[in-house]
Amino acid sequence: MKNGKLNCEQVMALMSFYVENKLSEQLAKCVKEHLETCKECRDSYKNFQEMLGQYFGNSKEIANDVDIENSPYQTRQYDEFKKYVSEYFDNELDDEQNIRIKKIAITNPLARKDLEKMYSFKKLLHLSFEKTRNEMKEDYSKGVLMLLEHDKSFIGLDSFFKLAAAFLIIISAIVIGFYLVVL
Repeated sequence: MKNGKLNCEQVMALMSFYVENKLSEQLAKCVKEHLETCKECRDSYKNFQEMLGQYFGNSKEIANDVDIENSPYQTRQYDEFKKYVSEYFDNELDDEQNIRIKKIAITNPLARKDLEKMYSFKKLLHLSFEKTRNEMKEDYSKGVLMLLEHDKSFIGLDSFFKLAAAFLIIISAIVIGFYLVVL
């Protein structure tokens, strides 16, 4: 952030916090100024707001120009689409249901708009995650895997020594027992 101005990547990383009003006043002001000047980020912000509004039931419109209550596309199939869209998006439906949801999305503009917003929301979250992951100084997963591998080799050696000791004790007991019987 140079001179109190944010770039597009920074705004995208802060978008969810901005929508939920969880930024400091100064940072929120910087994001707002960027949104006023950048059309791409402003469009992403609107999509993000609509998606969250729809998810939490606060949105009365799915698209800026389509009113759900007066829409001819508000049908029983669209209601079915809304019911199964999450499972469709997560690839949890069987083939028959999957094809049915695809057909509804192709024929119904409201369903298609919902699906487009979900994909753009997923992309926004993915970009935000990738940016955060790339900015990390260290990759802790490699260190954890190395520690686990080290622990496995230690446990393997420890088990070997325990088994060898048990074997020696058994052999010693047999030899001592045999020696006592012979005497």
